[in-house]
Amino acid sequence: MTGDFSLRNLGKTPTPFFNGRWFTVFASILILSVSGGTYLFGLYSQNVKSSLGYDQTTLNLLSFFKDVGANVGIIAGLINEVCPPWVVLLIGSLMNFSGYIYLWLAVNGDELVKPQVWQMCLCLMIGANSQTFTNTGALVTCVKNFPESRGIVIGLLKGFVGLSGAIITQLFHAIYGNNGKSLVLLIAWLPPFVCCTLLKYVRVMKGVNRQENEVNIFYQLLYISLGLAGFLLMVTILQNRVAFTLVEYRLSSCVMLLLLFAPIVVVIREELRIGKNRKQVLDDFTPLKGLEQGKLPSRSQGKEVLWFKNVFKPPERGEDYTILQALLSIDMLILFITTIFGAGGTLTAIDNIGQIGKALGYPNTSIATFTSLVSIWGYLGRVVSGFVSEIFLTKYKVPRPLMLTFVLLLSCFGHILIAMGVPSVLDVALAILGFCFGAMAPLIFSIISELFGLKHYATLLNFGGAASPIGAYVFNVRLVGHFYDKEALRQMAALGLFRKPGDHLTCIGIECYRSSFLIIAAASFVGCIVSYILVLRTRKFYKGDIYKKFREQA
Repeated sequence: MTGDFSLRNLGKTPTPFFNGRWFTVFASILILSVSGGTYLFGLYSQNVKSSLGYDQTTLNLLSFFKDVGANVGIIAGLINEVCPPWVVLLIGSLMNFSGYIYLWLAVNGDELVKPQVWQMCLCLMIGANSQTFTNTGALVTCVKNFPESRGIVIGLLKGFVGLSGAIITQLFHAIYGNNGKSLVLLIAWLPPFVCCTLLKYVRVMKGVNRQENEVNIFYQLLYISLGLAGFLLMVTILQNRVAFTLVEYRLSSCVMLLLLFAPIVVVIREELRIGKNRKQVLDDFTPLKGLEQGKLPSRSQGKEVLWFKNVFKPPERGEDYTILQALLSIDMLILFITTIFGAGGTLTAIDNIGQIGKALGYPNTSIATFTSLVSIWGYLGRVVSGFVSEIFLTKYKVPRPLMLTFVLLLSCFGHILIAMGVPSVLDVALAILGFCFGAMAPLIFSIISELFGLKHYATLLNFGGAASPIGAYVFNVRLVGHFYDKEALRQMAALGLFRKPGDHLTCIGIECYRSSFLIIAAASFVGCIVSYILVLRTRKFYKGDIYKKFREQA
């Protein structure tokens, strides 16, 4: 029987539903659905800019350190190697609160907080770095619990991360109304509260087999998440057309929370079914010869490879690499370069939503709508890339890096649309870039797990994510910020104005972003070409059965 149990579990009594691996998925969904505070930077960045008198280059510098924190999770990965997931989640909660509460005090002009730029960069980096801890603790745990459905798992969980921006925005309006500065306060306390409530339920389950209906259950969770995304999309568009009252915001938030908690029905039903099957097996089980003393036949274990040996002699693709073997491999180098050019460009566009909208003359309500829509499109990108790439891989042996190549090519068109600066197509451009940015994460994280194994997946996952802020620094700080401030100063000079100390620069018109996003589009195309090199290198590997060893181990 292919239930959620194995021979080593036969001597144990059935456990409550909240101790099963499906409840771990549900707890991870809730934790990740409020962990995307970094995606809301475009919504509160204008408050930071005006309150502290920053120019666009300084604001983009803050954005860069936010991206560094959100994507460089090497420490989180190393801690996860030696500690249980709850430790990683707890550390992330403490970092989230300490970083964002300092930012909230600074934006509100608290007398106790007189921040310098480097202090603001540090607090944003600490607050954003908490996201790598929640991602590592929740996502890596679920991938290890469902190794043969890793693309689906990553796509679904990262999809809820993508929705988190829209979820937090709705809760913000329901709790604080339209007080923009209080958004940072909500980001400071909500994720730690949810994470600390559920962290004890997130743990790795050993000795479990793949269920026959495993993929069907994930599809049920997908359908619920699609309903949630559709509701958020409908409400977001409606709020852009009609001014909601506080009561209406709270009613819509209640419906949103019902949809967010709906997966518990699927989880409880499945865990009860598994418990019933386990009980039936216990009742019918007759000990086999040789197992009367509780001994199980041991599977031969490969020799442990020390981390400093065979650094330049890695095993075959799909086997467990050491950390150094993976980091020094050509495949990881190609992935790293691809992420710099691809994710760095889309991340730059998302971080500048507020300034792009203002430069093109959009009102603040429309800019808030853009932020939520990008979050929803990011969700669609995550679940589509996760589920579709898994189907294409298992049924048609289509290499996952080929999917990544197509996503990078699509992002080029989004950057070009922003460079055109036509107001009527800005929402289309942001939809494309939101979808592409969301689609990249499941693909890159799944490729890393497939090529280098799961033994050190927590560390390698976060190393792969570290490439994004490098691209964001080059494109956001050195490119976009420079061109924006240069054009803003030119416009001030044309009007006979001079910048005073403490004034923030404002640029109006297409010229603010045209040149920089044309360059970003060209860079994304380079990333597309580099990604295709990985397709050529791994096509033989993906034609084989990459999940065979997990079935043998089970």
